[in-house]
Amino acid sequence: MRVVFDEVSVSRGGRAVVENVSLDVPSGAVLGILGTNGSGKSTLLRTVYRVLRPRHGRVLLDGDDVWRMSPREAALRVAVVAQESHDEFGITVAQAVLLGRTPHHRGFGSDTAQDRGIAAEAMARVGVSALADRQVADLSGGERQRVLLARAITQRARVLVLDEPTNHLDIAYRLELMDLIRELGLTTLIALHDLDLALGHCDRVALLAGGRVDRAGTPEEVLTSDVLRDRFRVHADIVRTPARDRAHILFNGVVRSEPAPTDPSPSSPEGTRT
Repeated sequence: MRVVFDEVSVSRGGRAVVENVSLDVPSGAVLGILGTNGSGKSTLLRTVYRVLRPRHGRVLLDGDDVWRMSPREAALRVAVVAQESHDEFGITVAQAVLLGRTPHHRGFGSDTAQDRGIAAEAMARVGVSALADRQVADLSGGERQRVLLARAITQRARVLVLDEPTNHLDIAYRLELMDLIRELGLTTLIALHDLDLALGHCDRVALLAGGRVDRAGTPEEVLTSDVLRDRFRVHADIVRTPARDRAHILFNGVVRSEPAPTDPSPSSPEGTRT
């Protein structure tokens, strides 16, 4: 399913947070949305799953405006793994994952054997089957994140939105998660702080700065040493590993601001001998 941001602008509390963002995400592509804190990444994603309505512009799913859909119709097309979710407290992992089937029910229909089979398959796919009877509230942050992904897979939507999904994960699970996301074959929009993951696992990336698209393209086109220095304030080199023919970011240090020049002392004007 193709996703298009058509000149999307969003304001919060009377302040512009996203301004005139236009992006075209082909069906089945993985788009990484990058930027420093406060650049508008999460705000932009929330327009896709109908939490924040754009004040201007449209979010199109195969040409249909997501904000003209019913909530149920939108949920059949878009699944989300958000940064924070409190809906699952007080229920088991199996129950939480089954919530992904809710958009497929009409009225108060109960879960079917097919629903339970889809949920079990999703739990196995992300490695949480052994946690099925545990309370979600008792899980670690990383375990909970994997449960939320299983719920999103259970939803069987064609667009997957993930907001910083690797934050609570150990490195092995980060790599495993990104590999799994690619294997799903869904149109995926993913906000990431981990630039190396974006470089190695995204088809395209969009770098936001001040709520606008600073640049967009393939990861290697966007994540250059100059961009990392100017936008992220780090010195870094892009290196390629021969074994897997994959680019990586080698961070070398922080860009430190030059101290402002000091004014000559009034008591000792420049050129005056003391």
